[in-house]
Amino acid sequence: MSEQKDDKPTIEPTVNGPYRVTNLTDFKNSRGETIPTEPEMYLCRCGGSSHKPFCDGTHLKNDFNGDKSPGRVPDKMDDYVGQEITIHDNRGVCAHSGFCTDNSPTVFNMGHEPWIDPDGADTEETAQTIRLCPSGALSYTKDGVLYQDQNRSPAVTIAKDGPHRVDGGIELQDPTGSKPESKEHYSLCRCGGSKNKPFCDGAHWHIGFKDNKN
Repeated sequence: MSEQKDDKPTIEPTVNGPYRVTNLTDFKNSRGETIPTEPEMYLCRCGGSSHKPFCDGTHLKNDFNGDKSPGRVPDKMDDYVGQEITIHDNRGVCAHSGFCTDNSPTVFNMGHEPWIDPDGADTEETAQTIRLCPSGALSYTKDGVLYQDQNRSPAVTIAKDGPHRVDGGIELQDPTGSKPESKEHYSLCRCGGSKNKPFCDGAHWHIGFKDNKN
């Protein structure tokens, strides 16, 4: 009897090189358009490829380094306890997509300290906003149950001038041992500037990363 082939999608950040992606079938750009896939693909993460989202070897010319920076935001979970919901936040993996502050500004307000008020809005509305978080930085506990992952099919979506947003439990096989906060969803840097590689830390905003094609 022949061995059954494992066709689950995986993502491997190669050492100082691109993401090696296998068995991905659902790949879309920021406009929701399908990008044709192959059983094995190499996606740019240095930010310099002229064939984005795919690697063209530019990382060999621009001295791309895939290491984490000692100056990155610490990987630390903070808890904000409310009457009906406790919000968990790890600033170290935040991709600064802004879904939380845009959708629930009375709960998530960067101008206040503490910046999260778990009682600032209806509990279910707050939970819905947290489920929008693409990086895994936000999760919540309600009625004693931790809600961190979701039940979605494996997919990668390219954010406009931003990271690869990974959903559906695609296994991250990082040779340095990096693990996403949520195994179900996380955001991977593709501008080359993150201090928390392979994860996005919002550096694309600061360096003006652009990808007009995707």
